[in-house]
Amino acid sequence: MTALPTPLPGLCMALACGAIGSATAFAGDSYFEELPLVLSATRLPQPRHEVPGAVTVIDRELIAATGYRDLARVLRLVAGMQVGQERGHRQWVTYHGLSNDFPTEMQVLIDGQSVITPNAFGGMDWTGLAVTLDEIDRIEVVRGTNATSFGANAFLGVINIITRHSAEGRGMSVGVRAGAGQVRDAQFTWSGGEAPLTLRASAATQHDAGFRHLNDSRHTDTFSLRGDLQLSPRDSVLMRVAANTGLRGEGYAGSVFDNNAVRDSRNDSETLHLQWQHNDTADDEWLVNYYRNRERIRDEWLASAPPFFPAVPLDRDRTSVRDSLEVQHRSAPRRDLQFVWGGEARREEVDSPFLFFGGNPAAQYLYRLFGDLEWRVLDTVALNAGGAQERYSGAESHFSPRAFANWQVAPGHTLRAGYSRAFRQHNVFERLGDIRAIDPASGAVLVRPFLPNPDLRQTRIHTTEAGYFGRFDTWNTTLDVRVFEERIHDFIVRVPQPDPAPAPLLSPSRSPFPFGLGSTRYENLDSTVRLHGIEYELSTRPRDGTELRLAHSIVDRSSREPGIDDRSAPYTASLSWLQDWGRGWKSMLSILRMGPLAGGDGFVPSFRYVARPYTTVDANISHTTHIDGHSVQFALTALNLGKRHQEIADRSQQAAQLAATGSNAPVNPVSRSVYLSMTLALERSTRE
Repeated sequence: MTALPTPLPGLCMALACGAIGSATAFAGDSYFEELPLVLSATRLPQPRHEVPGAVTVIDRELIAATGYRDLARVLRLVAGMQVGQERGHRQWVTYHGLSNDFPTEMQVLIDGQSVITPNAFGGMDWTGLAVTLDEIDRIEVVRGTNATSFGANAFLGVINIITRHSAEGRGMSVGVRAGAGQVRDAQFTWSGGEAPLTLRASAATQHDAGFRHLNDSRHTDTFSLRGDLQLSPRDSVLMRVAANTGLRGEGYAGSVFDNNAVRDSRNDSETLHLQWQHNDTADDEWLVNYYRNRERIRDEWLASAPPFFPAVPLDRDRTSVRDSLEVQHRSAPRRDLQFVWGGEARREEVDSPFLFFGGNPAAQYLYRLFGDLEWRVLDTVALNAGGAQERYSGAESHFSPRAFANWQVAPGHTLRAGYSRAFRQHNVFERLGDIRAIDPASGAVLVRPFLPNPDLRQTRIHTTEAGYFGRFDTWNTTLDVRVFEERIHDFIVRVPQPDPAPAPLLSPSRSPFPFGLGSTRYENLDSTVRLHGIEYELSTRPRDGTELRLAHSIVDRSSREPGIDDRSAPYTASLSWLQDWGRGWKSMLSILRMGPLAGGDGFVPSFRYVARPYTTVDANISHTTHIDGHSVQFALTALNLGKRHQEIADRSQQAAQLAATGSNAPVNPVSRSVYLSMTLALERSTRE
């Protein structure tokens, strides 16, 4: 385990003393005037130094500076985020690790509405996300439990993707990208219309061959349309419709019995979001949101082991639909008091006959009431208290509270401390999943890798944290520190079980997996999983045109269960240098460091495999010029520079390789990627 450099009380005392001692170097609250208001911590508009917790804001300028093609990769720049790729199109994204193969511990939102897939496995399909990079205004990442504001999926945090108003950046832009690995991308954006109705249409297509020596090519197409209608000075309507469709390479050549055979899968997803906003005053607002998400995945192949069974159909086909209606009211009756309250009703339905052998689960319902209050006791002290009462099908009703205090000990320096509790909403597959491979000739059950456990309890977390947010005149520096302890109870793991109907071929004595396969099911741990550590984000501008960004996290993990510690990397770090060279030239260089990480439990849960620590470098350089009055940008981007490394292992394939050859070498190392981009923008002035 990693030793922490400073105990929690000592760190807070040191920060407080340092802040008070340097108070004369600041000019009051003016140091906070440039900080953006964030909404994702409490649903109340608050500057970063007043939010109850740590929040990272990634604006569109930073996204553009990275040159990244994938949104998930941008999140590597956030302290505490653990991001990896099992293959070119599959991103594993979570905060502080711990998750299974399909992370569900972070709530992912677009314009405040959940896009966590309700399908059988849960998690987030980042490649299938129906949003283009060009339409994003900013991303707010709440680092820490936030079920009070956004429900059980905000178990460890929130990622809120906020799109641009359709009246901003009016005009048209087109872009193309090409490079090694068959990278072929194109994007188009148009924004126009006149008051009271403005529109923004965005379309993008992406294609690449994925990692070398791996069947993981992808071709995705994304389209979105956002409309903003001003009905009256007090009433407005937002409408956003979006769709994503894709074809992806899956599987591994030579997988045992072709249990993960080489094949192509297809995904389609659509989303509809309608929002009515009514403002009696700037501090009194009603919001009514309705959204509908639909996802359809077709992933089919044949397993075989001649002459025992020549062709056994397997699939991960699934279709899921989510409907949600939410009402929210925000008010500020006094200068020192503001609050928000609301409720949500949600329905989710999954159709996946192969994953639920006994029949599809009944529709799942969620009902939630939430509220949050901020009371400014003194000009320098703010208290925040909130809670959410939530009920989900198959689980008991539960209450998730939060209490925080923020103290501005000196102009430009704020200390915060608080406590929160949350319950993780387990997906239906964990409780009811039942997979059986059937021999079509005899009808016999060959293997039953997943058994249901309808009595599974919801995981809960108790989080205690303290932090510091400060701005320094020297080099226009911002520092955000979070010290945390996260105690997780009833943590869910996959546990091997006796196979109810073992086939002779797959009996332990004949299995090609010396680590055992058989059946498994999800169960709750009796012991507590504990994470505590420190993380910080530092941004400084030592001179005009130069910015340095450092994000660093140290996590100490403890559990009596073997292998749990491996699911969370003990450290992560990123250091980025952004430079404006003048005359249209800009660059960004990022060094990323990730500690050892298992990345889920894998198909063979008893086989332990941890990807080694690695360091990688990303670079982007761009030049913007004007041709006939139009802005044209050229960029060269290079990713994964340096030694090839593995980020998230396919543990089934690693186990099979070790059994067959005795080699423990990585089966899916990432590949270097280099590509050129060109973007032409024909924009008019913003809101008229």
